Amino acid sequence: MNVTIAGCGRWGSFITWYLDRIGHQTTLYGRKSSKRMQAFLETRKNDLLELPPSVTLSTDLHSLCGAEVIVVSMGAQNFRGFLKELAPLELCGKIFVLCMKGIEDGSGKRLSEIAKEELDPSNRIAVWLGPGHVQEFYAGRPNCMVIDSESQQVKKLLIEAFSSETIRFYYGEDMIGNELGAAAKNVIGIAAGILDGLGLSTLKGALMSRGTHEISLLIRKMGGNPFSAYGLCHLGDYEATVFSPHSHNRRFGEAFIRGEPYSELAEGYYTVKPIVMLAKRYGVAMPICECVCRLLYENADPQKEINLLFARRLKKEFET
Repeated sequence: MNVTIAGCGRWGSFITWYLDRIGHQTTLYGRKSSKRMQAFLETRKNDLLELPPSVTLSTDLHSLCGAEVIVVSMGAQNFRGFLKELAPLELCGKIFVLCMKGIEDGSGKRLSEIAKEELDPSNRIAVWLGPGHVQEFYAGRPNCMVIDSESQQVKKLLIEAFSSETIRFYYGEDMIGNELGAAAKNVIGIAAGILDGLGLSTLKGALMSRGTHEISLLIRKMGGNPFSAYGLCHLGDYEATVFSPHSHNRRFGEAFIRGEPYSELAEGYYTVKPIVMLAKRYGVAMPICECVCRLLYENADPQKEINLLFARRLKKEFET
C-alpha cells in the first residue's frame, strides 16, 4: 500500500517507521520550514527514532497526490488550515486516516467533521486512536489500538493492512464516542499532572473513574455510545496518559501547577475549552473538565478547586 504521512512530529515519524517496517511504501511529508523535517533530511533521525533508507522524505505537498492512504498527524488546531492548503490539489478517492486527538476550538467540531467539510466527498475518512508511546513501540513493546470509520470497507482494509505483532487493532463502532473520548483523554492527563504537582497522586484512581464517567455522559448526549469512554480511545489510554513519564499532557499539568515552563505540545490545553463548551451546549455536568479549564484559563486557585469538587452534592455513583 502506498501511504503518505503528513506531519513529521514524534507520532507522524513513528507511524512512518511502523508502516515501512510492516511492508508499506511510505513517504513522510513535512514543511520546508520545519526544523524536525530538516533534521530528518540531514540525518534521518529525531530524538526518538531513525527512519530507514526505504522511507521517502518530501517537502513537496504534491507528494500526497500519489498516495492511496494519507495519514495526518499534526496539532488538531492546525488541521483545518492544512486541509485548506490541500484544496488546490483537488484530491479525490483517497483514504484519510486522522491520527490526532482533539476538538476544534471555537466550533466544537470533531476532526472527522472538519475533514468532511473541507475535503471532496469522494475521499473517505478514518481515525486511528488508542494508547501507546513512540518510545515504547520503537523498543518493541506492543499495544492495542482502534481504527474507526463510517465505512465498514475502509475499517476492514486498514485494520488488515496495518495490524502486526506490534499493534493489535480493534474495529471501532462509534465515531462520535471514539473521537470525543480520545480528545478528552488529554484533559484528564493534564488533571493527573496537576494532582502529581500538588502531591495528590493518590486521587488519580478517583480521577480515572469519575473522569471516564463524565466523558461518557457527554458522548451519550451527543448521540454516541457512552461505553466508548470505557474502551481503547479513552479509559484504555489512561496508563499512557495519566501515569506515564512520556505523557506530555501529564507532564504539562505538573509543570503548570508548579509554575514551571513546558515547551512540548499538550493537546489537552487546547481541547478543554471546546469540551467545556460542548458540555454547556448539551447540558452535561463535567466538573473535572470545568475545573481544569478554570485552572488553565482563569488563574483559579488549585486548592479551592479541589475543595469545590469535594463539596459537590452527594449522589449515586453512576447518576446520569
